[in-house]
Amino acid sequence: MSRFRAAIFVTLLASSLRLPAQEKAPTGTESSSSQATAEKEHTVLGVLEIVPFTSKIFHNTRMLRVWLPANYGSPHNAHRTYPVLYMQDAQNLFDDATSNAGEWHVDETVDHLVGSFKIPPMIVVGIDYPGQQRSSEYLPYPDPHHKQYDVPVPQQYRGKEYVTFLLTEVMPFIEKKYRVSRGAANTGIGGASYGGVISLYTALLHPGIFGHVLVESPVLGVGDGQLLQDAEKATPLPQKIFVAMGTNETKYPEYNAELVKDITELQTILRTRGMGPDRLKVVVEEGAVHNEGAWSRRLPEALIFLYGR
Repeated sequence: MSRFRAAIFVTLLASSLRLPAQEKAPTGTESSSSQATAEKEHTVLGVLEIVPFTSKIFHNTRMLRVWLPANYGSPHNAHRTYPVLYMQDAQNLFDDATSNAGEWHVDETVDHLVGSFKIPPMIVVGIDYPGQQRSSEYLPYPDPHHKQYDVPVPQQYRGKEYVTFLLTEVMPFIEKKYRVSRGAANTGIGGASYGGVISLYTALLHPGIFGHVLVESPVLGVGDGQLLQDAEKATPLPQKIFVAMGTNETKYPEYNAELVKDITELQTILRTRGMGPDRLKVVVEEGAVHNEGAWSRRLPEALIFLYGR
């Protein structure tokens, strides 16, 4: 399997808009990511289009990192459409050069699973986080653990605006520019940490849009349990949800136990609402920590469950 460097469009503009390193929480519940560094080699497999995108809602510009399936540009596939998976924290997904904490290896994993006929070819759209404003955009509700575990407190909670940004700005742009299949059966969303929170929240707040939901290491206690209440009320629920958590996410044993307890409660809620093992998979990995390495390791299992043939 050969490795190709990412196809980067509007290179000069992309370079001038490089984002600052992602904020890091002492608890480890914030995923770490950073700007590209010249010292690191690009590790993208296949074609990754990096497109500057300006939001009218947030009044800022960030990159959309769009990974395309093999032979997307072939004339034989000119009229073919593909399922699409929208993921948060794009700097961490495809390229070691844009993440100082390692990457998810989304490109290699999807390429391998497609080549093994385990999942269909798909487009993956990564949305860059906006530097120090990451928590503000990804949190629809306050995180009650901020004071107890010295987690930096965002000045605003703009998660509801982020959902609008995704649905009314990003998705229409992608659907116009790329050949994506429409409908919940062909549309997924995913992320980790607070990126997992906003992914689950978006799918629950706007039922019927995302059929596949990938949630890694989420802080389900945000809003003093409001996100869990959202899961009790959303109708219809997504077709499939994959949720995973390690037992050693942070350095605080009592907090780790709470995180696992919340994910178990989410499982109970969704099972009660009719999501059996064929629609909901919850993984609690013993000893796993809160980083891209853990999320990358669990990614094949997640994608096969969500998209497996």
